[in-house]
Amino acid sequence: MDRSKENAEFPSCDAYFEAIQSKKKLPLSLQESLTAAFAQIPVSSFPEVPTGRVIEIPGDTSVLEAVRILSEHNIRAAPVLNLEPGAPADWQGRYLGVVDYSAIILWVLENAELASVALSAGSATAAGVGMGAVGAVGVAALGVTGPAAVAGLTAAALGAAVAGGLTAEKGVAKDGLAAADHLGEDFYKVLLQQEPFKSTTVGSIVESYHWSPFVPITLDTSMLTVLLLLSKYRLRNVPVIEPDKPVIKNFITQTGVVKGLQQCKGRDWFDYISALPLSDLGLPFMSIDEVITVKSDDLILEAFKCMKDNKIGGVPVVEGPKRKLVGSVSIRDIRFLLLRPDLFSDFRQLTVIEFMKTLGSTLPDSGNNCLVKPPPTCAPDTSLGSVIDSIASRITHRIYVVDDELEVVGVVTLRDVISCFIHEPPGYCDSYLAYAMENLEGKGARSVEKS
Repeated sequence: MDRSKENAEFPSCDAYFEAIQSKKKLPLSLQESLTAAFAQIPVSSFPEVPTGRVIEIPGDTSVLEAVRILSEHNIRAAPVLNLEPGAPADWQGRYLGVVDYSAIILWVLENAELASVALSAGSATAAGVGMGAVGAVGVAALGVTGPAAVAGLTAAALGAAVAGGLTAEKGVAKDGLAAADHLGEDFYKVLLQQEPFKSTTVGSIVESYHWSPFVPITLDTSMLTVLLLLSKYRLRNVPVIEPDKPVIKNFITQTGVVKGLQQCKGRDWFDYISALPLSDLGLPFMSIDEVITVKSDDLILEAFKCMKDNKIGGVPVVEGPKRKLVGSVSIRDIRFLLLRPDLFSDFRQLTVIEFMKTLGSTLPDSGNNCLVKPPPTCAPDTSLGSVIDSIASRITHRIYVVDDELEVVGVVTLRDVISCFIHEPPGYCDSYLAYAMENLEGKGARSVEKS
């Protein structure tokens, strides 16, 4: 698969947006008034990030250090600086894109497989594969773990020296998946402390796994455009720049917008809409059968793969035939695997419930053997205002709709909430998207992640 040609465009989101718009029971006059109002509000009026400074990560930062930065600042994504000498002085030259947990999880899963294949091939270790083995990463991504993958590794890695004393003679299974299982913490060392993983930078990840398009807007862009990008066009974040100063001035996220809406309590239009039950707003948008879940006894690796394959940021964890909700796992949780060798060393055998309990027992105020904070839930007849309060206070991207027996019957995302307050006038974003696409093609666009 040629990643450079993969989904180099905004996806078609009309079906999703039109379905929600058609189900909303709001007076047309109110929808038109709100849309007109948001179209007149400039982005410059939106509050800046809490710290007053957008966190940026240099392109030569290691993956592990980037995860630490995201985790320490409690953010999901950050723009990546281009440190190449002689790069253009505009924003296209200054930034490589945005790195987020979605791109990192893709890198981790593919390269963990790459390390396993190298070991199963009888090479000393995955050490020495080097950045020249991008071709091998590609075949691993396509599920090729036979002779083709081994051949790709052989050219780059079989001449590597023994690293850490790990050799095929130490009883490591020849099967790629089993190889990682038997290495324990040593496998973690191979993955994150040896090559190619040690020298892999966020810059290379952004270029290889450009999960979301990097499309800056300016301070005079309307908030309606921003709301449409974050809802209909399912972007998770929108960087804000000043045209004559190509430095990111602000970083508007879905979470930030919903928190902003929460601050509108007391205004007639917000109080009217927020008092309505979810059903009056076409929510939950997905039917019961469409909600993607994982079971508590599934492997955590499969849960992360599920999110990667479906391009979603989180999944509910359920038990029993009625899908009783017992927890949730999100893309952000990949940081725990990377920052905790004890978890990562066993990640191919670790179940979802064990993963949650392990984290829960080590987090502050969680109690022994307690799951990570229970996911926010609501009933089908809950008001939109209650949903906004719940997800804004928890800093989560979704709330699960459950019945009286805690069976998952739906999910409401940040994207869904934003969609409730706006609609798109005919052709409103056409000119902007045409401009954005020109920039996307120049930056090597990739797929856009769903909310």
